[in-house]
Amino acid sequence: MSTVIQKPLDHQPPSLPPTQSVRLTINSQESHFTVAPWTTLLDALREHLDLTGTKKGCDHGQCGACTVLIDGKRINSCLTLAVMRDGADITTIEGLGTPENLSPLQQAFIDHDAFQCGYCTPGQICSAQGLLNEGKAKTEAEVRELMSGNLCRCGAYPNILSAIMEVMDKDGLIMDTKEWSAGGAKPEMDPINS
Repeated sequence: MSTVIQKPLDHQPPSLPPTQSVRLTINSQESHFTVAPWTTLLDALREHLDLTGTKKGCDHGQCGACTVLIDGKRINSCLTLAVMRDGADITTIEGLGTPENLSPLQQAFIDHDAFQCGYCTPGQICSAQGLLNEGKAKTEAEVRELMSGNLCRCGAYPNILSAIMEVMDKDGLIMDTKEWSAGGAKPEMDPINS
């Protein structure tokens, strides 16, 4: 029986890249942590900061379950690296309200039963808050278009639309109040998923 002895390597084996320090303001709290350079913001929130309200759906930016607000704007946290957001101000679903003091959108989602399984709800609410911050939507059709990046597999779209429209109506953001009656979408309107 022969013995095979491996020759020593001529070079050092490749090493893992160093980790990087990241500073983020998340829900008004400053956080410092160290991550691998390829760590997505979604994974940093969930795994390093234990903010599990933000959900991992498709991990490809197609479902919107991971939507958070960065400097007040909507973003899919699965499509950005944590190190790219160093110094950013981030709001997750946990930062919009508390169980004792819900944000107007959170309360409207409850009032309109705008969820079923609830998996997409944090992303839907964060996206709706970003929509309100942007101030671009003035009609139901515009809300539908600007919320189209957030999928609900349960099909709660009419109730989600009603919740958003109620908040917009209370804030005076609807262009034509005749187009929408607070508390629900007009019956003659096409379903939101058409």
